[in-house]
Amino acid sequence: MPLNDCRILELPKIHDPRGNLTFIEGDIHVPFGIQRVYYLYDVPGGADRGAHAHRNLHQFIVAMSGSFDVVLDDGVDQRRFHLNRSYFGLYVCPMMWRYLDNFSSGAVCMVLASSRYSEADYIRDYDEFMAAAKVLRS
Repeated sequence: MPLNDCRILELPKIHDPRGNLTFIEGDIHVPFGIQRVYYLYDVPGGADRGAHAHRNLHQFIVAMSGSFDVVLDDGVDQRRFHLNRSYFGLYVCPMMWRYLDNFSSGAVCMVLASSRYSEADYIRDYDEFMAAAKVLRS
C-alpha cells in the first residue's frame, strides 16, 4: 500500500464545559474492526519506539496526552506526522515501516489494532522490509 493511504483522521469531539469527550468506533471512525488496544507511556527522553513493519495489521495511533512524531516509510517515500491532540489519530495501513520519536514529557500513545498480537506479522529487519515492499510494488 502506498504511503498516501496513511492519513490523519479527525475523531468526534463532544464539547462540554465539564470536559470534552471523544470516542472511537471500529469500522466507523477507523477503517477496520478493533481487536486490540495498547499504549506506550513513560518513554524516556530521546528514546524511540517501533522500528518495524506489519504484514497485515492496520493500526490507528492517537496521542492521548502530550505529543510525539510517527515516521512512516513505504519503501519509496517517507513522511513524518506530528500527533498532539487526542481527537486526531493516524491511520497506518499494512506494510509501512514505522518508528515513533520526539516524545514529550508525559506523552501517552494509544494504538488501536485490527488483530490480536502475532509475532509472525512483524517485519523487524529493514532490509527484509525493503525486499518485501519491492515485491508488493512489482
